[in-house]
Amino acid sequence: MKYRTLGSMGLRVSEMGLGCMGLSYGYGPSQSKKVAIDLIRSAFEEGITFFDTAEAYGADNEEWLGEAVQPFRQNVIIATKFGWKEGDASLGELDSRPERIRQVAEQSLRRLRTDCIDLFYQHRVDPAVPIEDVAGTVKDLISEGKVKHFGLSEAGTAEGKYRGRGGEHYAG
Repeated sequence: MKYRTLGSMGLRVSEMGLGCMGLSYGYGPSQSKKVAIDLIRSAFEEGITFFDTAEAYGADNEEWLGEAVQPFRQNVIIATKFGWKEGDASLGELDSRPERIRQVAEQSLRRLRTDCIDLFYQHRVDPAVPIEDVAGTVKDLISEGKVKHFGLSEAGTAEGKYRGRGGEHYAG
């Protein structure tokens, strides 16, 4: 397996990752817990070390990923996302208020059975919340040791580099 570095802060991941969305959301009926866990573990055995999930994919998705990687947690990168109102993308409403970001982080840490999220990123840029507030909240979570890296999903070039609380941040 080849590896690459995301962003400028040294986050090293396998070039191929496993997006877990389809295990419980978006592509028809949910898989069984056993099928999901077996797939995640098989992907790791094949050299995949980057696993992506999101609050919006349902609690089961994060729980299954956390259980699946628990035996080799120190050897994988877990990415999860925040930013949908009530964690439900079908509502079509964004919510990246600082208090919501903190709530999602705590829920994700518990579901993923980990003490730190490797990559925590905003699922969609929320025009109602200044990006500086979003980045500042995640920066605080990084300072607290709950998150290692911050990123943006489906962001435009305007959000790719910005000045937030505590300095310059890059979306990876």
